[in-house]
Amino acid sequence: MPPTQERDYERLARIARRRRAELGLALNDKNAKAGGLSNRTWQRVEKGLEIRETNYVKIDGLMQWAPGSSLKVLEGGDPVPVADMADADAASVQKSPMPQDVVDEQVRETIQLALIATAKGTTAEEIRKMSERAVRDLRERGLI
Repeated sequence: MPPTQERDYERLARIARRRRAELGLALNDKNAKAGGLSNRTWQRVEKGLEIRETNYVKIDGLMQWAPGSSLKVLEGGDPVPVADMADADAASVQKSPMPQDVVDEQVRETIQLALIATAKGTTAEEIRKMSERAVRDLRERGLI
């Protein structure tokens, strides 16, 4: 990956602003929080400023892009909308070699173990519902 000084943050800002308009998203706290970001972080992207590396995948989720799309834009490439994942253009997007049902089950098990270890007093049914919700949310954001 290129050093951060070679990344085109202004290009990502332009493309992200255009995509947000296409999706009809307001740049507000509610939408930012839904994507797991602060409004300030989202604003930094749209102003052409650098953000933490781990937050780019959250921008991808908000923009309904495949994971890694924001970083691809910073390097001069084009984002891949999640809706286009079946297209040939998505061939360069890194995908898990495991079948989707195996990925989903691995995510569920990981979440369940984390909840069992940390959420004392949580019932088995509550843990199952939380892990199902997390899998659904991750899939909707294009992360799994």
